[in-house]
Amino acid sequence: MKISGFTIVRNAVKFNYPVVAAIRSILPICDEFIVNVGDSEDDTLELIRSIDSPKIRIIQTSWDMTQGSIVLSEQTNIALKACRGDWAFYLQSDEVIHEADLNKLKWWMQYYLKKQDVDALRLWWFHFYGSFWRYRIDFGWYQKQDRIIRNNGQIESYGDAFGFRRIDGKPLRSRLSYAYLYHYGWVNSNEAMQNRCDNAATIGFMDKSKNNSFASGYGDLNRFPSYLGTHPAVMKSLVEHHQLSCEDLDIIRRKSWWNPVFWVRLRYKTGQRVKERIT
Repeated sequence: MKISGFTIVRNAVKFNYPVVAAIRSILPICDEFIVNVGDSEDDTLELIRSIDSPKIRIIQTSWDMTQGSIVLSEQTNIALKACRGDWAFYLQSDEVIHEADLNKLKWWMQYYLKKQDVDALRLWWFHFYGSFWRYRIDFGWYQKQDRIIRNNGQIESYGDAFGFRRIDGKPLRSRLSYAYLYHYGWVNSNEAMQNRCDNAATIGFMDKSKNNSFASGYGDLNRFPSYLGTHPAVMKSLVEHHQLSCEDLDIIRRKSWWNPVFWVRLRYKTGQRVKERIT
């Protein structure tokens, strides 16, 4: 069994995306990793080259930003077509996998390798927000998504690269992997988040009317569930040096000192969904 990792990235330095952590998080179980690097205004290409792994193959492309958010799925499919593995493991530049889940994911891929009625493996999501110790489960924040697909030429990324679909129009046949994907796209400084939102709005990825949501910060983080577990090892430095997260962790410690889940650092996510949108 061969496993291909793949991603797309552009202006990762400018917008402070943890793409190196994303790639390194699954590199141990990948036989190759395809990185589609778009023409950037910063040192993104040099950043990817700095990983210095023989598994990485870089594709340099020019992205037509006039296409709107469709450019993301188009570039994702370019990277996918370069994959040579039996399975293609897709991570966006702000998505990271915990090392504790790698063997589990590899086991599932081996288990379903010959089962042609399975197209994809689905992961549970942690959408961290504001702090590395808070996550969102409210309306509009999907909690499961496919990120590992069978590399048979019959599956493609679509829309804004939100997910995958079968080319023949039939439903994608997914199985839950019982592993977590750590989404860090919404943990950064207010300035960095505003820049990301401005950029997303220019290609139609985000509603322009919500573009100023970070002018006054993330708001009261106590309205979101606390994460009491561990983060992927590749994120250690970023987590430890994020000021808001450090302050928030002190608050959580005072409130959760009695909770055994906190002391054993169990990776746990509440199953209770909040149906109302939290602003």
